[in-house]
Amino acid sequence: MTSTQAISGVPTAETTPPAPSLPTRSALITSVLLYIVSIGTALGLSALLVWSTGGSASAVFTALIDGSLRSQGAWGVTLTTMAPLLLVATGSIVATRAGLVNIGQEGQVTLGACCSAYLAVRLGGPAWFVITASLLFGAVGGGVWAGIPAGLRAWRKVPEVLTTLLLTFISFPLVTFGLRPNWLLGDRDPTRRNQINSGEQLPERTLLPAIKLFGNSVDSAFVIAVVLALLVAWMVTHTVLGRRIDIVGLNPRAAQRFGISQAPLSAAVLIASGATAGVAGSVLLHGGAAGDRLVFGLSGNFGWDGLLVALLARNRVLLALPMAFVFAMLRTGSSFLASTGVDRKATDVVQALLVLALLVPPAVSFILERRRQLTAAGQAAA
Repeated sequence: MTSTQAISGVPTAETTPPAPSLPTRSALITSVLLYIVSIGTALGLSALLVWSTGGSASAVFTALIDGSLRSQGAWGVTLTTMAPLLLVATGSIVATRAGLVNIGQEGQVTLGACCSAYLAVRLGGPAWFVITASLLFGAVGGGVWAGIPAGLRAWRKVPEVLTTLLLTFISFPLVTFGLRPNWLLGDRDPTRRNQINSGEQLPERTLLPAIKLFGNSVDSAFVIAVVLALLVAWMVTHTVLGRRIDIVGLNPRAAQRFGISQAPLSAAVLIASGATAGVAGSVLLHGGAAGDRLVFGLSGNFGWDGLLVALLARNRVLLALPMAFVFAMLRTGSSFLASTGVDRKATDVVQALLVLALLVPPAVSFILERRRQLTAAGQAAA
């Protein structure tokens, strides 16, 4: 291998492993049947749960569809809610492809919202400048919060799965502290200084503009999230950087042979993952998904749900688009469940069952493929 090839970090034709064969027709049929059975079982268990609490499964399903799609302005709210979920999932997928386990998105979303809230009420200038600067400052907040685990991983080999999770629980009391003094995040309005856990209301000019479509109002954060997801999808599949990320995640030893600096690349990817979560916190604050002032609990589990979206997308950014939409539907549709007499927390159970249902087929396929390989290896040895 030449020095040029080592620097570029791109495998040559001689060293590149053969591409995996396409799945056979029987394997595809088996996979489709597994998904149908798993999802059907999850929906059946959800219906049984609703029935056991005295509700009507058909009424609950109708309420979810009405609340997320069919009622006036519903699908606009669903797309607005989808934006932060997609942002979190996009960063999580890139980190996973690099072999990293970032599960601190909830804290990174929170810190991104805090940084945006601080800047948005203090920075002067044109509206577009304030909004752009606030979103970027939110990315800095989330990136810095993810940079702590990145530094510990590079310096002392501390697993990022622990540090990112622990920092999430540190972020919550930090927000509570920051909301008390008015020189930090607290409300500087004298009439509201006694309000606890409530920040200053953002000026109307700093809110993200809404797009009007067929009687629905879609926050422009949706456009930001989709464009970023498409750019990241192109990056991981069509650029040298994307190939390097995949090599580091799939085979660190091969990455070393190709001359890829693993520690700096892993740190940069982890920080970028936190930055996208920070932007998600910013759009929660500046958009229409969570209000226009920083309050305790603003993140509202968007970080955890975005992580689930990334998990179900199986490291494919484009697949995160429909997954984020489904999770957004469950969030917005749950507001209509009160009319059915069923607690809206039932959607959390439905969501969990769907997550399990979508995880079962890949696990079963992996076990079947592993057994096939072991059988083939045993026959070859005999």
